[in-house]
Amino acid sequence: MAFFSFFNRGTSPIIKNHISVDAKHKLIRGWKVTDASVHDSNVFEEILAENTNRNVWADSAYYSKDRLKSLEESGYRERIHRKGTRNRKLTAREQKSNRTKSKVRVRVEHVFGAQTQKAGNLLVRTVGLARATVKIGMRNLAYNMDRLGTLLAT
Repeated sequence: MAFFSFFNRGTSPIIKNHISVDAKHKLIRGWKVTDASVHDSNVFEEILAENTNRNVWADSAYYSKDRLKSLEESGYRERIHRKGTRNRKLTAREQKSNRTKSKVRVRVEHVFGAQTQKAGNLLVRTVGLARATVKIGMRNLAYNMDRLGTLLAT
């Protein structure tokens, strides 16, 4: 099952690029391509396998009691954003904690921003998930090569 976005000339499937980024160097360490029907949290463990750091930074989509327990048992320190609800607003402490976590987590968003800037846009014009996976994988590789050049130059 895939989600489709509707444009003036037909439909196109929505593909998602899930990535794990080294927070210090902004290099992509792991990635997985799925269609939009797969929730972000479903590929969490698969991408986490590439993590060598004990800190795990993630947005609120990855938050669950089971996940927190699993991370603790695996020896990870969770730095997952908290999410308020209509019936339970975030406390001032949780809001401050989220702001602090965002300063590190934003480095992942920089990767997507750099990919968009270099590629012009992130439209993947292919048929099928396998071809989209290869094309997105090549973009991730190209990003890492460009980033490595920047790191070596400094």
